[in-house]
Amino acid sequence: MPKLKTNRGAAKRFRATANGFKHRATGRNHILTKKPHKRKRNLRGSRHVDKSDVNSVIQMLPNV
Repeated sequence: MPKLKTNRGAAKRFRATANGFKHRATGRNHILTKKPHKRKRNLRGSRHVDKSDVNSVIQMLPNV
């Protein structure tokens, strides 16, 4: 049986934690001048992956 391959795009975006996975907030790459300071401030830091999406992240990262 062949080895399981990791989805390299997902490996760069998600990190495993004790309680699931975390990822960077979306919407912080470009066109930042028209976004309010409050919105950009709330997009700082990392977020946890929603429960409904954890199974697909696990499928993309089989060796984690």
